[in-house]
Amino acid sequence: MKFVAVLFLLCVLVAGAAAGLVFLPVAPSQETFVELPPGTSAQTMATTLEQHGVIRSRYAFLLLRAWKHGRLKAGEYRFADPASAAEVYRRIAQGDVYTRALTIPEGYNLFDIARAVEAAKLASGADFLTAAKQNTQLIAQWSPHATSLEGYLYPDTYLFSHTTTPVQMLQAMVKRFNVQAARLGLQPAAASCTGECRPAADVVTLASLVEKEVHFDNERTMAAGVFVNRLRQGMPLQTDPTVIYAAMLSGRWRGTIYRSDLQFDSPYNTYAHKGLPPGPICSPGAAALRAAMHPEVTDNLYFVADRTGHTQFSQTLAEHAQQVQSYRAAVPAQP
Repeated sequence: MKFVAVLFLLCVLVAGAAAGLVFLPVAPSQETFVELPPGTSAQTMATTLEQHGVIRSRYAFLLLRAWKHGRLKAGEYRFADPASAAEVYRRIAQGDVYTRALTIPEGYNLFDIARAVEAAKLASGADFLTAAKQNTQLIAQWSPHATSLEGYLYPDTYLFSHTTTPVQMLQAMVKRFNVQAARLGLQPAAASCTGECRPAADVVTLASLVEKEVHFDNERTMAAGVFVNRLRQGMPLQTDPTVIYAAMLSGRWRGTIYRSDLQFDSPYNTYAHKGLPPGPICSPGAAALRAAMHPEVTDNLYFVADRTGHTQFSQTLAEHAQQVQSYRAAVPAQP
């Protein structure tokens, strides 16, 4: 009887110890990231988790593996709060990998996106910009002679791990652009505009101007119509965002447009050069792309934003000057 009692007590102790290893939470000494590459065996996963202080014992993890027979999923995992081996196992079985959210609003250019990437601690902004210039083959179907991926990194929210490379981020953004372009009916060879057909690269460039100039979706097609009219008549587009972008490219942007910026000889400066700039100046959203594909037929040649952010359109320079004067009169003088 004593032997049976001792044996029973030993079993209880062993079971209790095993339960402790499986169910008692462990708190890592600090925020811990564990990378489990594809093809990693359960035994290697267990050892890696133990070495990082995420679980007390690799054997407890393997015991769970033998019990549950679940499929463990590779990826990067973040551990910051106390968690039991059972909880750790559940997260890896569910593929609860750690990602950082990267939001790209409509109208962001490469410089804005690079800053967002760096702020999210995904990569350095400089590395991202370099990759965006070196991987133009990603958009060869849209713009064979592009010097960067500007305009084709679709504005959206992306989830990346901290091991995602700049090239992989760019691939995901261009892929999202391709999906959206297909939904809109934008074709790589050419896109239909009202009354004419323009190369897709020109449509994206036009859409980027519309994106930067107009804040309300219901005014975008009219703005696109104004740009098309000016192009047809050989008038310079004279849009300030292109001047700003030219200054950014040359590293001379000072936060305000100066007379020297308006006179700066850059192909992106639509005050100094007629026609569209050589490429997009930002990432346009769906509404801007749609407007560039189907501009409104109009006689307007000018527009200006009023103090509410809405766009006022004019057919003549005199009307436009009056709109500008009304805007300036409505804006309080700066102290």
